[in-house]
Amino acid sequence: MKITAITPPETYTDLKRCIECDHVYHRPILRAGEVAYCPRCRMKVAKGQDWSFARICCLACLMLCLMPLAWSLPLIQIRLLGMTISASMLAGVMQMVDGGDIVTAAMVCFCVIGTPLALVLSLIYLMIGKPLGMNLRPVLLVLDKLKEWIMFDIYLIGVIVAAIKVKDYADLFAGYGLLAFVTLTLFYILLIIHLDTESLWQKFYPQPRQALKPEDVECCVYCHYSGQSDARGRCPRCHIKINPRIPYSLQKSWAALISSIIFLFPANLLPISIIYLNGARQDDTIFSGIVSLASGNIPIAMVVFTASILVPVSKVIILLALLISIHLRCEQGLKTRVRLLRAVKWIGRWSMLDLFVISLMMSLVDRDQLLAFTMGPAALYFGSAVFLTILSVEWLDSRLLWDAHATGNAEYTD
Repeated sequence: MKITAITPPETYTDLKRCIECDHVYHRPILRAGEVAYCPRCRMKVAKGQDWSFARICCLACLMLCLMPLAWSLPLIQIRLLGMTISASMLAGVMQMVDGGDIVTAAMVCFCVIGTPLALVLSLIYLMIGKPLGMNLRPVLLVLDKLKEWIMFDIYLIGVIVAAIKVKDYADLFAGYGLLAFVTLTLFYILLIIHLDTESLWQKFYPQPRQALKPEDVECCVYCHYSGQSDARGRCPRCHIKINPRIPYSLQKSWAALISSIIFLFPANLLPISIIYLNGARQDDTIFSGIVSLASGNIPIAMVVFTASILVPVSKVIILLALLISIHLRCEQGLKTRVRLLRAVKWIGRWSMLDLFVISLMMSLVDRDQLLAFTMGPAALYFGSAVFLTILSVEWLDSRLLWDAHATGNAEYTD
C-alpha cells in the first residue's frame, strides 16, 4: 500500500514527517498485513499491526528459555585423536578472553549474546513495567537500535564456515546446541517481522491528535514522533529535544569512517589467524585464509570473501562518496545515493562473519592438541573497523542528502 501525497494548504490531524527524506505525508489507517511507503523516498514508514503485544512477549519468553541452551550446549563437535572436542558460543568467547583478546571477545559477545538478551528483557520489562508505573521511554528508544546489532543469522553462517575449515583435519558432528540455536534464530526472525515499535509507542504513550499544517509538523528522529514539540522544545513522547537535523551528524560520521579506514590497513596486512598443525605454524591474513578455503569449497570461500573484503571496502567507498556529495550539495543521482545508503545499512553487519568463525575455531582447538588455532593481531583491528563503519552509517542523517533540494520538490521516481 502506498501513501497518497498531501495538499499543502490544507490542515490534517494525521500528518507525518518522513525521517529519511523529511517529506510530510498523510498516513492512512492500515489493516493487518498492509505496509505504507513514503511517496517521496519509498521508505517503509508504517505497517499494520498483526500480532498483539501479548503474543510478542510470549515469543520473547520462549527465546529467553532457549538462550542458555543455544549459548552453552555444543554447536559442533570434532573427534581428534580419539578425543571429542565441542565448540559452543560461550566457550568461544571465554577462549578469546583467556587468550587476552578481551576487546574482540566483547565484540562477539555483544552481537550474539548481549543485544539479543537485552531485546527480550526489554520486551519483558515493557510487559511488567506498565502496571508498576515504571518509565518505559528508555526501553522503547533502545528497541530499534538493538535490532541492528543482533547477528544470529551471520553467526549461523559462521558455524558452517568453521565446520568446513576443520572437516579435513577431524571427524565432524553436529552438537545438541545447534538445534536450539537454529530454533532461537527462527524465533528471532519471527519477532523482528512482527515487532512494530511505533505501535508500542502508541500503546504506552499515546499522543493526542493535532490539527497542523505541513510546515508546522516536526519530526523526532529518536522515537519517530511527528507533531509539535512541547514548550521546552522537546518531543512530547520521548522527551528528547527535537532538532531539524541530527546534531553533529557529519562530524561523527566522518570521524568513524576515517578511523575505520585506518584500522582496515593492519586488519588486512597482519595475520588474522594462526594455525598449528603437527608443530608447523601457518599465519593467515584475511585474503590468504580465503584462498586456502577456496581450495576445498569455492562457494563458501566466495561468501567469506564477500563478507570480509568486498563488503568492508565497498562500505568505505560508498560512505566516502555519500559524505562528499553532501558537502558538495550534489543534486544529481539522488535516487542512487539513497539506495546505496540503504544497502550499506543492511550489508555492513555481515562483515562480522570472520570474528564469529575465529571464536568457534578457538573453542574447538587449543595449544595442547595436535591441531591448534590462535587468533592473530588483525582480528582486533578488523572488528573495530566493522563496528566503526556500522556506526558511521547509523550517525549519518539521511535527510542531509535531500537538503540540496531546498524547495522540497525533488523528484524521486522509479
